[in-house]
Order: sequence, then structure tokens, then C-alpha cells
Amino acid sequence: MVNLNKLKIISLIGVFLAFSVVALGAWTRLVDAGLGCPDWPGCYGFVWMPTTESEISQANALYPEREFEVEKAIPEVVHRYFAGSLGLLIIAIFAMSFFLKPRNNLVTKLSGALTLLVLFQSTFGYLTVSLKLWPQIVSIHLLGGFATTTLLFLIYVKLKELNEGSKNLYQMSSSSKIFLNWAFPILIIQIILGVWLSSNYASLACPDFPLCQGQIIPDANFKMGFNFLQSIGPDYLGGQLDHEARLAIHIVHRFGAYFVTAYFLFLAFIFVRENQYRFAKILTSFLFLQVILGVSNIIYSLPLYVAIAHNLGALLLLISISYFRLKVSDS
Repeated sequence: MVNLNKLKIISLIGVFLAFSVVALGAWTRLVDAGLGCPDWPGCYGFVWMPTTESEISQANALYPEREFEVEKAIPEVVHRYFAGSLGLLIIAIFAMSFFLKPRNNLVTKLSGALTLLVLFQSTFGYLTVSLKLWPQIVSIHLLGGFATTTLLFLIYVKLKELNEGSKNLYQMSSSSKIFLNWAFPILIIQIILGVWLSSNYASLACPDFPLCQGQIIPDANFKMGFNFLQSIGPDYLGGQLDHEARLAIHIVHRFGAYFVTAYFLFLAFIFVRENQYRFAKILTSFLFLQVILGVSNIIYSLPLYVAIAHNLGALLLLISISYFRLKVSDS
């Protein structure tokens, strides 16, 4: 039998590992290493990657259209191995949930859903490479990473509750909880916009702030920017959209950020009014951190570690809102 505390610790390790996978995925994308290994699951036909001169020659002969670059292969291989380790850990959590003492069907169902999500993610990991970073696939793959981490965290919270024998629910009025519930889809839409921006390499389309190209809304091609039917076949490393289309994506994401910031500040005010000061502090801390990182990305031309932190900041906000919704009950 598996005791609750042991599975709780394993799930917490999984949460940190999932955060690492998201960070490594952002690193891979930001250094243009998404096709650092043009095949899957290997790398130029190797389990790790070619290291000797003869292996590199063999790799280049196998994929002459994309010669081996060690600085591009390393991020991709490291990301894959971390993701693979996370997948095995999640499968282990699912298997262990059947032997949990006391047995809990919700934990089994959640970990089962998470296992299916991992299989889904591995499929899209393959498609990301085989379809040469097709933005639609990359976007779904990135969202899957966020969903995996959030679901793992909720499993950890549930196991913690079972281990402590208490749900520790917090009281809020029904009217206030409506605003909390709306925060979730609002944030999801903004994350989707951010993912689409990243998948189409539109982060630096507006190099200034708070204006964009010296204007509030410059000429932009919104139809092409949000064309979700981009053709399969081209190499999308670096993006295929023209500048006006990338401007459109960036502008919408930026104005979405303004709206989310205003809404979340209002939500923090509601938390204070409902005497949920801890929730208000968590929300405002993560929100201001995310705003600072987002602005810094623009002003300093997308520094690597700032951009990675901005990805993780969005994930922290998603986990926070999910946690608040889980822990709040109607008064």
C-alpha cells in the first residue's frame, strides 16, 4: 500500500519538475532551438545527440537540410529528457493512486486524466518537430504544459487535504465568487494570446512601451495575425508572418494584459473586502511581478531569463486562480 504522505511528496516533486519542463520549453523556443533535433524522439538518430566528429558527420549526412548545431541541440535534448522524466513520474503517480491508503477515487481520476494529458503532450511534442514548429501545434503543446503543471498542483493540494484530514475552505459571498470564477476564463484567453504571440515570434513587434511604433494602435493586419489556418509545410522557425500581422498579435496581447491587470486588481480588492488578505497578497504579488517582467521584455528587447520568467509568471497566476477557486466556498 502507498501512504498519503509519500504520494503527496512525489506529487510535489512532480510540480517542481513540471515547472522546470515549462521553463526549459521556453528556453528552447527563445534561443530558436525548437528544431535543434529534426527528428523525434531521438536527436539526429541518436539517443542523446551526436558528440564525436564521425557522429556529427553522420548526422549531417542524414539531415543535410539542417546541419547539426550543438548550441541548438542541447536545449532541445535537455527539454525532452526532463519532459520524459515528468511523464514517467506522472504515470507512476497514477499507478500508485490505486494502492493509496485510504483509497481516493478523485485522486485516481485526476491522475488518470493527467496521464492521458501526458500522452497527448508527447504526441504534440512529436508533431511540433515533424510539422516544423507549425504555430497551431506549438500553441496547443505550450498550453498542454500549463495544464499539466496546474493539474499536478491540484493533485498535490488534494493529497495534502487528505493527509491533514481537512479541506480548510475559505468563505466568500456568492456574488464575490462570481468574479473569482470569471477570472479563470479571462486569464486562459490572455495565456492563449501570449502563446500565440510566442509561437509566431511576435514578442518584439512593438519595441516601445507604452506606445507601439510610436502610436497607440499602429497599422496592423489583424486578419493575418489571427489566421489559425496557416499552411502545413513551411519551416516556421522564426515565424512566417509579415510585420503587420505580428503587430496585430502583439497589440491584442498587450491590450489583453491591460484588461487582465485591471480585472485582477479589482479581484484583489474583492479579496480584501471579503477578509481574504492572503489571497489578495498572493494575487497582487504575482500580478505585479508579471507586469514588470512583461514591460521589461519590451524595454530590454526580450532578455532570455526575463522572457523565461514571464512564461513562469503566467503559470503562477494560472495555478493561483485555480487554487483560489478550489479553496473558496460560498458563505
